[in-house]
Amino acid sequence: MPKQGEIVLIPIPFSNLQSIKKRPVLIISNDYYNELTGDIIVLAITSNLNEKKYSIEITDDNLDEGQLKIKSCIRCDKIYTLSQEIIVSKFGIVSHDIMEKVRSKISELIK
Repeated sequence: MPKQGEIVLIPIPFSNLQSIKKRPVLIISNDYYNELTGDIIVLAITSNLNEKKYSIEITDDNLDEGQLKIKSCIRCDKIYTLSQEIIVSKFGIVSHDIMEKVRSKISELIK
């Protein structure tokens, strides 16, 4: 079962729906929700490091487990609910410190 704080790969269709690219996302829904619903609530992760008000930069140093290919940003303003069935693979777990920053950014976003 997917866990809060995990970084997983999911297939995302291009806008023309003709092809799919695998993209990383951070699971933010708690483990109870994940088990109860079969869904996950996630945040987009991008390698576009342009300064964004609701982004959190992450590197390998911010992971308790796994590795990132390149320095990336968690986009706290890009929130999606997805079926767990589309998870392709898991490749990391963010630190407790990063999850606290995510909570803070989301709180700031919805104030």
